[in-house]
Amino acid sequence: MRFSPFILGIILLSGCAAYHPQPISPEKSASDFDARSFTNEDLRHFLETNQAAGPWPRQSWDLHALTLVAFYYQPAFAEARATWAAAQAAEISAGERPNPSVTVTPSYDNQVPGTPTPWIVPVTFDVPFETAGKRGKRMAEAEQLAEAARWDFISVAWQTRSKVRSALLDLLAARENESLLTGQLLAQSNVVRLLEGQRSAGSVSDYEVTQARVTLETTQLARQDAVGQFNQARAGLAGALGVPLHALDGLKFSFGPLDRFPRELTRPEVRRQALFNRADVRGALADYAASQAALQLEIANQYPDIHLGPGYAYNTGNAGDNEWQLGLTVSLPVFNHNQGAVAEAEAKRSQAAAHFLTVQAAAISEIDSALAGYNSALRESVTARSLRDDLRRQLDSVKARARLGEADALAMADAESAYYTGAQNELNALIKAQQALGALEDAVQSPLTMSSEMLDQAQKDLSKSQ
Repeated sequence: MRFSPFILGIILLSGCAAYHPQPISPEKSASDFDARSFTNEDLRHFLETNQAAGPWPRQSWDLHALTLVAFYYQPAFAEARATWAAAQAAEISAGERPNPSVTVTPSYDNQVPGTPTPWIVPVTFDVPFETAGKRGKRMAEAEQLAEAARWDFISVAWQTRSKVRSALLDLLAARENESLLTGQLLAQSNVVRLLEGQRSAGSVSDYEVTQARVTLETTQLARQDAVGQFNQARAGLAGALGVPLHALDGLKFSFGPLDRFPRELTRPEVRRQALFNRADVRGALADYAASQAALQLEIANQYPDIHLGPGYAYNTGNAGDNEWQLGLTVSLPVFNHNQGAVAEAEAKRSQAAAHFLTVQAAAISEIDSALAGYNSALRESVTARSLRDDLRRQLDSVKARARLGEADALAMADAESAYYTGAQNELNALIKAQQALGALEDAVQSPLTMSSEMLDQAQKDLSKSQ
């Protein structure tokens, strides 16, 4: 029995967690980031679990696969998952019951002369009992806060996909723009060369040649800018994916999804579902539910908890008397009835309700604005395509006339230059329409653009070594 306190201590401490330090080294984290690649075997496994399997290493990377890469590597995505995990851990704290406590207060009684050991050893316990269902209400609040954090995480998933799509679209625009400007540069060089020949023959003035040279040099500047935009687009894509820029070296990208314009997103039921299922709307609704639970908890806190205090005292100086006690402690709501906390909780509930209405109204406005912009951009894209087709036919006609000797080389060079200008206008209209489509996809957050299976996989913790 002499070891009983030691044994009791072991029992009480056996369930305690131990601290394991996890220091962060900026040098190591920077080195790990620089080592990220598209040939990582853990990344391959992650892609395979998301129906993105294929020959490895992949021959080309499309929007779907690149979105999964961002889910795997993007630090902001990992931070959002950690925030959600912290909210889930708070559910454990909310469900814990208060522990009892024990108090030992040995005392010495010197009023009994001749007593050999006049010691009194009282032991008092405090066993708390929560009233008015406080634990259940606390758990309900924590559960709703965790749900709000989950929707915040899903919102980050949509933002991550949006950034990848936008960066991939920028890369496509820069690549195609550089290609068209290269063709236009060649056509305008022919124009200048032919005009210089005509000037030598006295057919045109210096002004006309200078004007053509200015146009040529302007195109040269535009092509140099397009090269810079392409390099910036690569850096932007690397940032959206969460990988170093050199990780993109040698990769081929598929832009297939960026040349289609789905009509399904314009259906009324898709827009209606967006008003209820958007991540920010659902998150605001969960925040409101949490504020409801918090108010219920503060109302319950008006009722005091009960503390039972059974005690025992052993008096060594009076023939070993045993004394038993039973105490009861209840807080007296004399000075306040928790009015302040209740008022705060009511105000926060009103704030959460107003925030929900604000988020929902903003969602409605964003959807309507994105839809209007998408329809307008589609019409502009159709017009630009029609103009490009007309310029193509015009160029073909000039080439046919040139073969018959009815048009000279200058007319053909002018027609080629005009065609490339029209093709650039069509490209700009296409990119603008795709940007408008991206805004509409972000607004409706429909499974038509990012499947629920991908979102489910994104919510799972990843065991990865990067």
